[in-house]
Amino acid sequence: MATLKSGGSPRSTDRPPRFLADLIERFDPDVIDVPSGSARVRLVVDGDGAWDAVIEADEIALRRADNAQPDAVLSADGDTWDRIARDVRGGMDAFRSRRLRVRQNLHLGVGFLAATSNLSDDGRLRFDSYSTRKGRISTLSAGEGEPVLCLHGLGGTKASFLSTVAALADRHRVIALDLPGFGDSDKPLLAAYDAPYFADAATALLDELGIEQAHLIGNSMGGRVAIELALLRPERVGKVALLSPALAWLRDRRWRWLLQAPLPLLGLIQPAPRVITEPIVRNLVPGGRDGWSAAGVDEFLRSFLTPRGRVAFYEAARNIYLDEPHGERGFWPRLAAISSETLFIWGRRDQLVPIAFMKHVERTLQAARHVELDCGHVPQLEAPEQTHAAIIDFFDR
Repeated sequence: MATLKSGGSPRSTDRPPRFLADLIERFDPDVIDVPSGSARVRLVVDGDGAWDAVIEADEIALRRADNAQPDAVLSADGDTWDRIARDVRGGMDAFRSRRLRVRQNLHLGVGFLAATSNLSDDGRLRFDSYSTRKGRISTLSAGEGEPVLCLHGLGGTKASFLSTVAALADRHRVIALDLPGFGDSDKPLLAAYDAPYFADAATALLDELGIEQAHLIGNSMGGRVAIELALLRPERVGKVALLSPALAWLRDRRWRWLLQAPLPLLGLIQPAPRVITEPIVRNLVPGGRDGWSAAGVDEFLRSFLTPRGRVAFYEAARNIYLDEPHGERGFWPRLAAISSETLFIWGRRDQLVPIAFMKHVERTLQAARHVELDCGHVPQLEAPEQTHAAIIDFFDR
């Protein structure tokens, strides 16, 4: 366990509440991945002040919050914090029910909850980084049993599968990764950032983890990556659950000629001040200032506000747009060759991947199963109970 350092000799009115001190005392540095080696996690007690959990290597100190900029912010009322401290499951339960708010950096914020849970079993929630042949890949994982690999969408991170990890961890070893270019994984400048590249990175992670075969869950771009992995390395793939997967466009792509140029590299020099970029993104995303959507925007901005993150985002977006639908190597003829059992979950209100794509999949992949939900583009967050029930039923059959 970590060494607990004193935060000095504060006045009695500055002493942290007992429930925060209890969390700090059970801090386990082996469960949280701190990429820079140090972090400041602000713990806000609504109406009763804020304290900073300052992590340095394997040590942690709890101090009254000052003007220092925190890396992550966790906010809740006193009763919720007290329940979190008394019940090791309380942190994730409170997070899912929105009684606990996590902002700025979900990797560190939720990692702090995992590191103070006092759980010691192999299946506990944990955050790790692995050195693979495709670079460093960041993961969150929990559970034991048949492995399941979760692949996020464009601009997303592993945090978009927090609810999925929690829902499936009692029967599977669930691993959500940051694809290269996103979240806390490496962001190589000259990477292809297309479906085969991401599929190879996912395979490299499985190799590093010693996993011969895993079920796949992919949302949006991650769904396209899951399809590619099932086509290229079918022996490594069990069943495949696709949540609003990105599919090759069937209509004319009028800007195809322009996107043949290496425009994504302009992201290296693009001015992207947070004060301008953040309001634009939050206004574009429904609910971008509150709840899960706001936390998702935080995760997107963490990468996009860096030059390498912008290059990865633009290159991945371009490759989705340019995905060839027809011909010998086209997406739709290749889709018919998938040998894995597949489940497609569609959102009736999805504005990015319209449910009309379902009829094309039905014609191409006749053995696939389909579920329609009253949600948008991210079923695991917008309709979690129905989405996860469908996935569990599909994997258990």
